[in-house]
Amino acid sequence: MSEIYARLDYLFNTYYNGTATPAERDELFEIINSSATDAELASLIHHVWDKLDDNGPLFDRSKSEDMLAGILRANTEQPAQVQIRNNNLMWRRLGVAVSFLFLVGFGAYIYNNQKKQIVAKKSIAKTRTKNDALPGGNKAILTLASGKTITLDSAQNGLLAQQGTTKINKTRNGQLVYEAGTNADAPVINTISTPRGGQYQLVLPDGSKVCLNSASSLSFPTRFTGKTREVTITGEAYFEVAKNPQMPFRVKSDNTTVEVLGTHFNIMAYSDETEMKTTLLEGSIKISNGTANGILKPGQQAVLNKAGKLKLLNDVDVDDEIAWKDGIFQFRDAGIDAIMRQAARWYDVEVAYEGKIPQREFTGRISRNVKASQLMNMLGYAGIKFKIENKRITIQQ
Repeated sequence: MSEIYARLDYLFNTYYNGTATPAERDELFEIINSSATDAELASLIHHVWDKLDDNGPLFDRSKSEDMLAGILRANTEQPAQVQIRNNNLMWRRLGVAVSFLFLVGFGAYIYNNQKKQIVAKKSIAKTRTKNDALPGGNKAILTLASGKTITLDSAQNGLLAQQGTTKINKTRNGQLVYEAGTNADAPVINTISTPRGGQYQLVLPDGSKVCLNSASSLSFPTRFTGKTREVTITGEAYFEVAKNPQMPFRVKSDNTTVEVLGTHFNIMAYSDETEMKTTLLEGSIKISNGTANGILKPGQQAVLNKAGKLKLLNDVDVDDEIAWKDGIFQFRDAGIDAIMRQAARWYDVEVAYEGKIPQREFTGRISRNVKASQLMNMLGYAGIKFKIENKRITIQQ
């Protein structure tokens, strides 16, 4: 084993620094793939992970432990980081290798960036990323009942507008906050919309908190009256609903309604997605669309397809579904087309494919604060070729 460790040290060092030849990369995969037992595979990966970490932590300690455990667990369960699916044992082991190399490559990219040692990589990257795309940020437009619009990202902090006795404020941390007025006010409808490349947070008149993802909108009254609190969304939003058992909270999207009393949940209802997904983190919600309905418990997800068929999924990893609001791209068994739809909305770019869409599934995470080229470079570790030019990402064969 000592000879294998020595060879691994060399191969991982070349891979880590981006100097490995194609033959050396193949040899690296082969050593991991041909380890005799699961225990031996775990030992090899632990050895190299610890040695790489000596150069400076690749990730936060708790995160690195979780990710490494996930990689090793993948050899007996399912791939935990980035891989192409296959049930064959050889491909399952190869998937573990790809998973690990993806993370090592990601760590190397960050580490070398910090150490200013990526001059050669930058010169190569420039040929593929002539015009890079910057990540999105806090951008939104508020449309008042009168039709007046306020560009929130450029508006000054403080009082933005007043409708009756309801005050609309922008806080120092960039939130939009509605201060409910008196019961004498007649409610009017306001709409907040985020563009592609934008997101925004707001507090509704009842104290409920909402985080809007890019290319989304939320319409709501300036005061909730009657027996229900009702809002309408397009796109994606995360809700933390203020409890009020006497006045259920309802979210409408097309012909679908989600009803809650007080809870935390995420709704993804983009028109360019094949399914609407409602994921429950806390409390209880009811989802209905006229032909089907279901009640969700924490950790469950309701998936509604375009034909109106509803199915409930149990034990969903809710962190995957709400990672976007915490500034993370997080994928689990996601196809390249699903990943690129997210990228298109966040970076405000068009996506094109040369030939057929690569049939691969990926699992992994990366900050949404990186440039588009950095996200694509991470996918490049698993063989995805691309170019970025004139606000357009092209996936190449």
